[in-house]
Amino acid sequence: MTEVCIYKPSKTAMQSGYNNTRRWVLEFEPGAPKVTDPLMGWIGSADTLDQVRLRFGSKEEAIAFANKHGLNYRVQEPRTRRIRPKSYAENFSFRRRI
Repeated sequence: MTEVCIYKPSKTAMQSGYNNTRRWVLEFEPGAPKVTDPLMGWIGSADTLDQVRLRFGSKEEAIAFANKHGLNYRVQEPRTRRIRPKSYAENFSFRRRI
């Protein structure tokens, strides 16, 4: 059976927004090892499913797709973001650690 991973992507370090992190992604696990071409040094694989990424609006849609097609799936729950409230006045506090 083919294995897939269902996850919600995290924000990359190169972007400040959360636009690409709202949808759930179904990604196939590698089925064949990567092989280095001896002449050019390129890395390739015989597994074409490694290139497929499907995006869904919700986790339930992705799980329903995996069940419909008989795929073993693993769900990675996203971490919750902890927002600490800050104020501008804290920059000038006497108790501020440097």
